[in-house]
Amino acid sequence: MTVIAVENLTFSYGKDKQALHGLSFAVEDGEIFGFLGPNGSGKSTTQKILTGILKGHGGKVCLFGQDISAARGQGFFQKIGVLFEFPYLYANLSAVDNLNYFASFYPREQRRDVGELLETLEFKPDFLKKPVSSYSKGMRQRVSMARALVSNPRLLFLDEPTSGLDPSGAVLFRRIIEQERKKGTTVFITTHNMVDADLLCDRVAFISNGNLVALDTPKRLKEKNSSHQVVIDYLVQGRRETKTMEAPELEEAIPFACDGLISIHSQEPTLEDVFIQYTGRGLS
Repeated sequence: MTVIAVENLTFSYGKDKQALHGLSFAVEDGEIFGFLGPNGSGKSTTQKILTGILKGHGGKVCLFGQDISAARGQGFFQKIGVLFEFPYLYANLSAVDNLNYFASFYPREQRRDVGELLETLEFKPDFLKKPVSSYSKGMRQRVSMARALVSNPRLLFLDEPTSGLDPSGAVLFRRIIEQERKKGTTVFITTHNMVDADLLCDRVAFISNGNLVALDTPKRLKEKNSSHQVVIDYLVQGRRETKTMEAPELEEAIPFACDGLISIHSQEPTLEDVFIQYTGRGLS
């Protein structure tokens, strides 16, 4: 089942600022889909349209087979969870009070247990009833993720999900996102973190200047843009040597004399290298 279907999506901020130029892509049920672009490329505009925040687009956008331009009522948007880049939380309320408030907008049978959710997110128990204003950025990010998950959504939009987290927190969030996928949740991620995109995403799309410039699995994108070379470190009469070769030359055996191999490294580009090739600039 196609969960997100986008056909010829356009959007303008006034007459002279065309932000999106005919984007077309689809996201399938249970897929983790990465949507990556430099600042000002149109990725945030696209996500705001997909989540119903931004109106007035051209083209067609369907979620769960329904055109979002015609979507009415809470039932449609109750299938969606959103983690915003900047936490939208009530600073004077605690994590528990914030989540209970946001959960109240959803049917009781749909809600997840707030306490269990915060425990899963390894939220510090001492801060459960303290105001959000006293939290670190990483703690606020945990509450924001809990807010996105509290409604048990079928479609999850995550904007910079690991922002503000230390390495162990980032690993935890990636594990939780994988668990959501195993439940059948579809996940749409926008991120500057290429490690997240590479480790999590089934497919990624690159957007630049409002145009979709690439869409494929991270593995295939790296293979397509690889030099297909390998670097071999080896020993000859006690000396360490290094040789760069074309990968096909190694199909049968090492084609030179050596006393022992130390290491073999492919020269495959990183996902960030590929992104820069397609867009001409980094994500910052």
